[in-house]
Amino acid sequence: MNKLFEQLLKTRHITPGFLNPKYEDLTDPYLLKDMEKAVKRIKKAIKNNENVLIYGDYDVDGVTSSTVMEEALTLAGMNPENISIMLPDRFADGYGMSPKLIERAKEKGVKLVITVDCGSRNHAIVDELNLLKIDTIITDHHECEDTLPEAIAVINPKRKDTSAPESLKNLAGVGVAFKVASALKEQKLIPDGQEKWLLDLVLLGTICDSMPLTEENRILGYYGIKVLQKTRRKGLVELSKIARVKTINSESIGFQLGPRLNAAGRLETADIALNLLRAKSSPEAAQLAAKLEDLNSKRRTEQLAATKEIDGHGVSDDPVIVEVGKWHEGILGIVAGRLVETYKKPAFVLTEIENNTLKGSGRSFGDFSLADALANLKDTIIGGGGHAGAAGVRLEQGKLYEFREKINAYYNSLKLGDQSKYLQKSYDIATDSLEDFNTELIEDLKSMEPFGAGNEEPIFCITRPTITNVSRMGADQNHLRLDIADKNGNRLKLIAFFAPEKWLNLDPEGEYNILIRLTENEFQSVRSVEGRIIDIL
Repeated sequence: MNKLFEQLLKTRHITPGFLNPKYEDLTDPYLLKDMEKAVKRIKKAIKNNENVLIYGDYDVDGVTSSTVMEEALTLAGMNPENISIMLPDRFADGYGMSPKLIERAKEKGVKLVITVDCGSRNHAIVDELNLLKIDTIITDHHECEDTLPEAIAVINPKRKDTSAPESLKNLAGVGVAFKVASALKEQKLIPDGQEKWLLDLVLLGTICDSMPLTEENRILGYYGIKVLQKTRRKGLVELSKIARVKTINSESIGFQLGPRLNAAGRLETADIALNLLRAKSSPEAAQLAAKLEDLNSKRRTEQLAATKEIDGHGVSDDPVIVEVGKWHEGILGIVAGRLVETYKKPAFVLTEIENNTLKGSGRSFGDFSLADALANLKDTIIGGGGHAGAAGVRLEQGKLYEFREKINAYYNSLKLGDQSKYLQKSYDIATDSLEDFNTELIEDLKSMEPFGAGNEEPIFCITRPTITNVSRMGADQNHLRLDIADKNGNRLKLIAFFAPEKWLNLDPEGEYNILIRLTENEFQSVRSVEGRIIDIL
């Protein structure tokens, strides 16, 4: 074992059980409230050959959740022709159960609606379904109100009346859907072990929804990587090809596969991503993958234009940024995230949609919860909600000034102090030696995959190396290459894409501490280790 890796294990207090978790240690799915009721109702639907409608969401978690639920029901013996999936339109419907669901359920002769990644706050829609004698099973992971919809079952680890283990509260929507599959397996409806083939989707949804990869999610992620590496899904195979994925890991999921799957719901319809995951032939999958590639390119163009516009005029001195412009709805959340990274403040980015209405997305960090903030502003906004770190909002255009004033007043009332500490990159190990940055360390680090919230990819601090080369790369000369050496002559190549100007103009004679993540490069069958620059201090 590499010496730096041994040190890393001690620093993070990582146990052998974390590196090699056991599948059988997954939590009993029946510890989730209402699971027995849900399984009983699903059994009835299978027995009576009922039509079932799965209702999901338009992001990666929603699309993977929908696919997992469909495949779980099919594995359990439901006729595939009796199952239909409906995803909301980001632009027309927004998040949650749309009233259009009522009409679709009537058209299809549906007797049971199963939600995934939504539904916990959609009391009115569930009431309407009940009046039509259509039952509802809700599976979700978002925050719940004090009272729940009058559904047959509400399976949500964040229920206020839950007694489920804390580890389950970090499940993504797809993780909750997988728990339903596990419960069906426990009832012998799904052959033992077949549910494991769903874990590639569980991994995708969990990482792309930024859920902590610890405890329950650590087990799901550990085995999810193994399944994704040998996935049977033609759609994921073709998407990996067009995205030029060389290695299946958290980086390729978060920066290559995830953005392309998300681009469908951001710019057009999430049905494109859903159909890719369900594709039965390679030609169909290749066509859909090409469509996602095109949409992702358009997404990047729109995003860069919006970010450049905001940077051009600058942001206010308010503690919470509120920006309004004529931008595509689908990129608002990404742009808000970029503003958080750049300006170290919570941010809302809004655009006008129709009838003098503004729609937007917010991103936050640290102790400032967007869900709590929007709940505090419920008399100012038309609607909104989400998580502490990410939320959506709608408001009348005439109330923009009031929204900006009140959300900043709310922030100030919390007296949170300096929150920028939550965005500062900390490192795991500092060293002035490059000797142990080798392929052995790369292999050891792979045992910690997948990386994500709660299990961040390790950061190393190289203290005061000798800089032997500083050069710009790329067509626009905005990428940086640094070559460094230690006192014993060991060398390492470092790269920074879209580097800040101060890095590009680095004084090679200066003394710096450089924060890096490690990556593996392979050229002409020769493997080497490189560093990705995180910060230069």
